[in-house]
Amino acid sequence: MADVRVLIVRGPGTNCELETAHVWEQVGARTRTMHINALRDDPTALAESQILTIPGGFCYGDDVSAGKIMAMDLRLFLSDALRDFVSAGKLILGICNGFQVLVKTGLLPGMALGDGRVTLAFNTSGRYEDRWVHLAPVQGRCRFVDGDGPLYMPIAHAEGRIVVKDATTLTTLCDAGHVAFRYVDEHGASGDYPVNPNGSTDHIAALTDDTGQVLGLMPHPERNAHPTHHPLWTQLPKDRTPDGLRLFKTALASLR
Repeated sequence: MADVRVLIVRGPGTNCELETAHVWEQVGARTRTMHINALRDDPTALAESQILTIPGGFCYGDDVSAGKIMAMDLRLFLSDALRDFVSAGKLILGICNGFQVLVKTGLLPGMALGDGRVTLAFNTSGRYEDRWVHLAPVQGRCRFVDGDGPLYMPIAHAEGRIVVKDATTLTTLCDAGHVAFRYVDEHGASGDYPVNPNGSTDHIAALTDDTGQVLGLMPHPERNAHPTHHPLWTQLPKDRTPDGLRLFKTALASLR
């Protein structure tokens, strides 16, 4: 597939669509950004794309709960189109607010657990967290994860804590390969706050679905996609691929 098309869906309050589009274009994809209302009116735009991305921000002001209103739009008006999209082997990425949307549609962690047993809640710190974090990839089927070691990227959220209904749900998440990344420190070890910046269960930072085609993560890979994004960029090798860019390149390569 020489020409991968990425559809970026925004809503009122989305504020990361431009930089997300820029990074997809940086790795060789073509992008189109649409408001959720326009996509509802013309779902053929979804069928014409190979990757769907829901970027970060505060869609609908997070008035009901983060991501809930856009999730309702997707479930009520586009559920069949989304099901066909995944069945065709295409990819879906949700970043921060987009991750919240995917969880509340039931696309993550997947239909078997898409009944409210997994959700995102307020950070245990009780405040908005804006910091850089380390992520350890979990070996598995997710087509966005290259498995080549830890990633470093920023977070910026107030409702990023993954919570599960019970121990059985957590066991299912782990055993069925739904965990894509966990929060770790610079040495690869798990830890309490601020290593785990929001108090997520089992230090989970990202989830994938049953197919590995859908990824949702709280950190922002699009904010570490250029060498100068890294806070210590002057001390790093000039030819080093930024960690966030790796995620986009890995996904694109899986379609080609």
